[in-house]
Amino acid sequence: MANTAVWVTIGIYIAVIVIIGISAGRKSKNVADLTVGGRSAGAWLSALSYGTAYFSAVMFVGYAGGTGKSFGLWGIAAGIGNAVFGAYLAWKLLARKTRDISGRLKIKTMPEFFEKRYGSAKLKTFAAIVIFVFLVPYSASVYKGIASVAEVLLGIPNSVCMIIIAVMAMLLLVLGGYLVQARADFFQGIVMMGGVTLLIIYVIKSGPVGGFAGIAQYAKTPLGLPKLSSSQAVSLMATVLMTSFGTWGLPQMVQKFFGIKDDKQAKRGISISTFFCMLIAGGGYFIGSLCYMFFTKETLPAQDYIVPEMLARVGLPSVLMGVVLVLLLSASVSTLCSVSLTACSILSIDLIRPNTKTEITDKNAANLTKILCAVFVVMSYIVANTDTPILDMMSYSWGIISGSFLAPYMLALYRKKMNLKSAWSGVITGFVIALFPAACRILTICGSTADAVVSLAGKGPVFACAAMIASIIVCLIVSSATAEKEIPENIEFFYNGIVEKE
Repeated sequence: MANTAVWVTIGIYIAVIVIIGISAGRKSKNVADLTVGGRSAGAWLSALSYGTAYFSAVMFVGYAGGTGKSFGLWGIAAGIGNAVFGAYLAWKLLARKTRDISGRLKIKTMPEFFEKRYGSAKLKTFAAIVIFVFLVPYSASVYKGIASVAEVLLGIPNSVCMIIIAVMAMLLLVLGGYLVQARADFFQGIVMMGGVTLLIIYVIKSGPVGGFAGIAQYAKTPLGLPKLSSSQAVSLMATVLMTSFGTWGLPQMVQKFFGIKDDKQAKRGISISTFFCMLIAGGGYFIGSLCYMFFTKETLPAQDYIVPEMLARVGLPSVLMGVVLVLLLSASVSTLCSVSLTACSILSIDLIRPNTKTEITDKNAANLTKILCAVFVVMSYIVANTDTPILDMMSYSWGIISGSFLAPYMLALYRKKMNLKSAWSGVITGFVIALFPAACRILTICGSTADAVVSLAGKGPVFACAAMIASIIVCLIVSSATAEKEIPENIEFFYNGIVEKE
């Protein structure tokens, strides 16, 4: 009976998503509608689309469990950082300027932004390739996050749950892209907020936790609020910084700003996005931080199964368990859609379309993007079946992409002295630094057991932070040294010009 209620709840969710997809998909007519929703998204649509793309089962399962295991209640700092730095500060500093520039110049993708700003087709091509390739492991981590929960709570194989996510994502993408996704994200965002609120209440009231009094006692124990060593403090700070500032250079997040209707909606989106992220991220990391109230160090499950096993022990009512699974499905499907649409629109618009001899119409470009989305979802499914922890896959992806492109994107919004040499210098610096742990992980998959290689493979967040910081420093130094000689010809048009047709 319990499983029936869970499946009915999930079935209702799927039905609502299908209805949204069919109704909103009719309005998607060209490549601009597919990628930026015709630049007509209001504050709520934009903010919730940003938030649901930000958080998936990767955060609820991989990161929440991992930070709880390593840092206890200190792990909540990651959730607060995500809300303050990853949402509030990102919207405050990036959203309005990005919306203005992308709207005036009819920019649809992040690589196209680089081409318009730095006047380099090669930089656009490099960005398109890196983004497409390294969004695959992030997309794969989304599969693994929800699959581990479904396996524990429903007893269904990982592969079955992964297939459900893949089918849902392909449905939304094929039906209409950004507009469908944004409207589905609005619904999914509401589900996520309600689900996390109920989940927090039930976890706090559960027997192992024993209410706020139990949490207060837990905070006095070495496992609840441990005394962090210097290396642990660095690791925690790296996690906070990577999961907060790392979003600033991710194309699936940046391109949410492209679709905002006007400056007024961009302003309103700041508070909406911040509230959403504080509730979702704060709640997720809070739940993970209580793991030692459910387990001892000896009985603690594998990292990707800590939170699922906790939820299994909370004793959730069957309907609420269905809501929790829908919450994680919503978060995962919306993230997977954002990542897939971003990667594939970049591939079709920035790589394939400019390099074909015959002209590809807007309609054909949109159809090509949809086909590539289906291929991308399948590729991610294949990678998800490798034996790589969720946290590692996400950190490699975020580290390499944000390490490469955060500096040339962010600094271009504010600094006219930025030029092609400084952009390339920052991109290469960040890329090389962030590639180290990912390369070490490949070596371990190939059979290497050297201590140094295994250790470096687990340092993704630290290298991601180092890559972003080093890239910004290098960009500033090189742009200052070469500003007078390397000023782009189109610089004034980039900041003030207007392209009339989409």
